[in-house]
Amino acid sequence: MGLCESALSAVAVGELDDVVADVGRPIRDQSGEAPPVIRKQCARSFLELRQVARHGRHEVIGRIARLPFDPALLAEGLRQRGLDSLALHSAARDRDTYLQRPDLGRRLHADCAAQLREHAAVHGGGYDLAIVIADGLSALAVQRHSLPLLDRLLEQVRAEGWSLAPVSLVEQGRVAVADEVGELLGARMTVILIGERPGLSSPDSLGLYFTWAPKVGLTDAYRNCISNVRLEGLSYGMAAFRLLYLMREACRRQLSGVDLKDEAEVPSLDGGGKGNFLLEGGR
Repeated sequence: MGLCESALSAVAVGELDDVVADVGRPIRDQSGEAPPVIRKQCARSFLELRQVARHGRHEVIGRIARLPFDPALLAEGLRQRGLDSLALHSAARDRDTYLQRPDLGRRLHADCAAQLREHAAVHGGGYDLAIVIADGLSALAVQRHSLPLLDRLLEQVRAEGWSLAPVSLVEQGRVAVADEVGELLGARMTVILIGERPGLSSPDSLGLYFTWAPKVGLTDAYRNCISNVRLEGLSYGMAAFRLLYLMREACRRQLSGVDLKDEAEVPSLDGGGKGNFLLEGGR
């Protein structure tokens, strides 16, 4: 295997730093010094590897960002849980447009907006909560984690007595598309489950964004974010716990975003009562 192939293989399995370290060590003779020719050759190899590795990282991450979204599979999973869903699309017609025009990913396609208006007219609209699932920058994260997270969340949502809109499955969607979905459905609250920007160590990180009184044009200051939901990150149970806290507080205070702090308390590991999750650093 040549140098370029070795580098790309290392990137794919997340061992780039180890490979770079090995190539960077020159071969030494019994005196402990590398001959000048070998030192020069290793230096050149090291620089070549770094260049290929940078390209390889971008290539792998780019491939993750382009993995296809499967709304039909999610819709079937939702149906098995007794949940209706709506298949929607953003104004970004394809992945290239989505990546080049973030503004189009924040709005629904005109036909899908009309679909939601019709749904609201037929069913009356006015829900407590609208859940949106969008591919974002990692469809892998959404396919892996959205349904297990909803299993933890929905039991508590039903216990609160909140009315739930059909789950909106938005292809080529960004965070703000949930504002339009919520506004058109007349929802008091929206939460969007969306794939976060992938990295080699976290290609499947799911983000949750919660908004009170959603409407088109809101900025990030009106949203609360819970990130890194995955098996190696924030657990489904803790993510659902924190989200439910924000939702209850939003209902009580009629707001979300920077004015709504995550002060959810969970039982501490030492059994000494309750503590703030963020302050204690627990998981």
